[in-house]
Amino acid sequence: MRYATNILAICVAGLLALGIVMLYSAGMSQSGARFRVMQLVGAGLGMLVCFIATAIDYRWLKKIAFPLFGFSLVLLLLVLVPGVGTFRNGAYRWLDLGPMYFQPSELAKISLLIALAAWGHLHGRRMSEFKYGLAFPGIAIGLTLGFIFLEPDYGTTMLLASVCCILLFVAGSNWKYIVPPMAAGAVLMGVSIMNNTVRMKRIMAFLHPEQYREDVGFQSYQAMLALGSGGTTGLGLGNGRQKLGFVPEHHTDFIFSVIGEELGVIATIGVLLAFVAIFICGLYIAWNARDRFGMILGTGITFLIGLQAFINIGVVTSALPNKGLPLPFISYGPSSLVMMLSGVGILLSIASYSQVNGSEYDAHEPESDSGFVPEQQELLPGST
Repeated sequence: MRYATNILAICVAGLLALGIVMLYSAGMSQSGARFRVMQLVGAGLGMLVCFIATAIDYRWLKKIAFPLFGFSLVLLLLVLVPGVGTFRNGAYRWLDLGPMYFQPSELAKISLLIALAAWGHLHGRRMSEFKYGLAFPGIAIGLTLGFIFLEPDYGTTMLLASVCCILLFVAGSNWKYIVPPMAAGAVLMGVSIMNNTVRMKRIMAFLHPEQYREDVGFQSYQAMLALGSGGTTGLGLGNGRQKLGFVPEHHTDFIFSVIGEELGVIATIGVLLAFVAIFICGLYIAWNARDRFGMILGTGITFLIGLQAFINIGVVTSALPNKGLPLPFISYGPSSLVMMLSGVGILLSIASYSQVNGSEYDAHEPESDSGFVPEQQELLPGST
């Protein structure tokens, strides 16, 4: 377990440092340094939350799981209220906190995973029943996804829906109950995209990049040029040209293109390997957790980080249509950074109380007939 936690911490720290450096480079073409300062603030807050989450027993989260989820739903509802939520780039996604903007959907990601993990731990074997395995958790998932969809934020909606389906399956829900809602959701999402001019143009730009390279596909096309011009070793830190207005969101969703142009394919492969290592270490930690709650929650957080990184890199490399998701730990976005680092802290806490670290409790031992593991069986490391 020590190797898994060390590798996880090193990879996250490396990506975080790379993100700060690349944001400084990306900001050379812009006047002012507000977003760089705010990213440093977000990194500081995120590291503080990460350390706190690592130090406490992750099982404490079960006590606040449902209140925290309810609070996140209230924030998601408030962000849709004109005059309360901030309207930017055609969407209501932020709350203005004065010195910084807060994105409630980032909190909703983590809080929903914690709530579902607590639900799965509480009901155990009953998760195979329709009522406990889909109906009740489906209401929570549906409300969260519905509010995020109305912002609108299609990318986060699809990401969180995918992670929730995986989490329910891991928690013990019958796949026969999960597949039909997944299929229905995919159909509804497809219909919504077809009736949304902006999203439909993005799909067409993905299918025909040359035809739309001067229109909605401009950003993706320029990102590909940036990646191609970097070559093996890149043009050098700060020497990138595409950030000079050719890639409009180069410091947020498309920062991977800046890395490829300035540091080359070697750096981009390094970023990919770092995320693969984080994914593998996260699953190892989750599947060696001391209880169902840790196993379910760790798996959800790992897939959240891994899938978001996969989608972002896929968009920048034109392997996927534009979704508007930040690259974890690297892209600008204080809200995302704080929540992602809090997720890493939870993973490290799960690791510190894992079976491999000396717990006498077997997370996979038979549960009681009521479907949950009694708390007195969950011993602290070194207890007897």
